Formats: sequence, C-alpha cells, structure tokens
Amino acid sequence: MTSLLRTIEIETRPQPRASLIVLHGLGASGDDFVPIAAELDLETIGGVRFVFPHAPERRITINNGMRMPAWYDISDADLTRREDEASLRESQAAIEALIDEEKRRGMPASRIVLAGFSQGCAMALMTGLRHPERLAGIVGLSGYLPLLDKTLAERHSANADVPIFLAHGRQDPVVPLARGSASRDALQAMGHEVEWHEYDMPHSVCTEEIEDLNRWLLRVLA
Repeated sequence: MTSLLRTIEIETRPQPRASLIVLHGLGASGDDFVPIAAELDLETIGGVRFVFPHAPERRITINNGMRMPAWYDISDADLTRREDEASLRESQAAIEALIDEEKRRGMPASRIVLAGFSQGCAMALMTGLRHPERLAGIVGLSGYLPLLDKTLAERHSANADVPIFLAHGRQDPVVPLARGSASRDALQAMGHEVEWHEYDMPHSVCTEEIEDLNRWLLRVLA
C-alpha cells in the first residue's frame, strides 16, 4: 500500500462539495500554491477542499545531483528526452493514493479536480488521464505531457472526455511554450477536450490566468 504524501489542507466550508488537489513544481512545496486558494472564488458551487501535497525529496541529475522536493528526476534540459519513468510511476501511485483518500472521505471522483504547475502539471496529466474513474477535470499550468509515446495506450476510457485546462507563458524559459503547445496538440489529437490559454509571462502564474481558471472551475464543477 502506498503511504500518503504529507499535505496542507484548506476547506472553504464544512462538508465540501468538491476537492482540488494541487501539485507544485520542482524545488517547491505544497505551500507554494496555498495563496491561490484565497484568490479563487468558488462560492457558488459550495465548499471546496484544497489539498496541497509535498513532493518527496530526491536527487535531481540536471541540478548536479542536489536533493530537493521533486515528483521525478530530470537529466536533460529537453525534459522529454531520457525521462525517468521509474520516479514518474512512483509519483503517479502516490497521487492516486491521494485521490483514493478523497474518495474514501466521501468525495466522488466526479467532484475531484487534479491540478499542477510545471512538474506538477506533468503529474496531473499523467495521473488524471490514467485514472479509472471520471474526474471533474485536469489543470496543467506551465508544464507538459510526460511519457507521450505511452499515453495513448495507457489512458483510461473513463477519462476520455475529461475537461482539460492548459495554460502557459509565452516567455517561459524553463518549459518552453512550444513544449506546452505540443502537449496540447497531442491531447487534442487523442480526442481530448482542451481549453488552452497563453499569457505574457515567464515560468509563473498571473492574475489573468487565475481568472480564466476560476471561470473554468465554476463550469466543470457546476
């Protein structure tokens, strides 16, 4: 049995009607996106449980083997070259355990949104597309689709029509815009519904992006 990741939890009301699991980027922590919970206005759908997990520490090859919070190792600036499938699969299992915990607590899969930034985006897409029950939606910010050549065969039919929100900065020096748009194109070619947004920003989050995400969440969780 996979042990649960350490998390930060915020409930906007007792007995929440939806769960939003938010996965941080490389070298960050669950604390990184806690302020986003305060910026989103989801009152019309009822209470929301925000779950911000902390990735385990691991050595990152491209950073001279330095240990830092990470969902998987990176050994090449290309990101999709020589992907560390073992750590990707390990984190997928850990995130699946978080989804299962939300369901154990009474939240249907159809009321769970899986979201992530950068590495967290990669994990949200990888895990969400393979989840065996239909989720409310998948959010990917400033990231990309990992293990692309295996996604078509491994994705689950339950999430064939899951709504996907993808957003990216045009000046992103970490995950180039072309990498994000290529992931969008690949998902659309598989038949997935993708809402795509670009912003004049680097590898970060902007106010306009949060406003667009807010509107999308209200729609998929209505």
